[in-house]
Amino acid sequence: MSAELLASRHEATLVLTISNPGTRNALHPDMFAAAVETLSTAERDDSIRAVVLTGADDFFCAGGNLKKLLEQQALGKERQAETVDGLRGWIEAIRDCPKPVIAAVDGAAAGAGFSLALACDLIVAGSSTHFAMSYVNVGLTPDGGASWLLTQALPRQLASEILIQGKALSAARLHELGIVNKVVTDGLALREALAWADELATLSCNAVDRIKLLLREASENSLPRQFASERFHFIESLNHPDAREGITAFLEKRTARYQ
Repeated sequence: MSAELLASRHEATLVLTISNPGTRNALHPDMFAAAVETLSTAERDDSIRAVVLTGADDFFCAGGNLKKLLEQQALGKERQAETVDGLRGWIEAIRDCPKPVIAAVDGAAAGAGFSLALACDLIVAGSSTHFAMSYVNVGLTPDGGASWLLTQALPRQLASEILIQGKALSAARLHELGIVNKVVTDGLALREALAWADELATLSCNAVDRIKLLLREASENSLPRQFASERFHFIESLNHPDAREGITAFLEKRTARYQ
């Protein structure tokens, strides 16, 4: 059986499943382009309101395939860079997706698998799930934006501990640190993520898209620039049909119905 990224629909949610039997869903370069293309299609499909990323067989993703990495040593640095850039494309596609992206993590998320979860907007994890950036344990450094994603989410000392020490952290610990949003019974991460996606599907797509953009900009903007961006998006949102529906529904004490 081959490594692939499976795509399916659950009502208004696109479900992407990392599948690589026998390797704990280790990543394969073929998945990268497929992920970027699928997320690009989802961006243009108004019937898709949220995305859930999960792994097959109750295991999220073990990251890179170490045997394949050894084989890459003979391919030269240019070919090696292509693989790293392919993963980058997938991470950026998740970050840039205008729809909310939820990681449903059971089993473990290691290395680039952890990076994929960090790139998502929200993380639901099984209670026994572990997360690890174990690159240092095999003499490697992080990829997939791990060093940036962790330092955006945590104080430098904690990010340093995770990356330099390379030890696994429990879902409970990452929940305490604010990285994992919800810890659920093992095996129920996908179900909880889909239920959450159903809730998010009822929200204004315009507002969610603009909030995601503001959050991405905030890490790079000065406060004055962020004020200016907030002003722009607030006024644009105010003049969008969703605002009329949302405000009217609130005043009429009913549930908003966004198109």
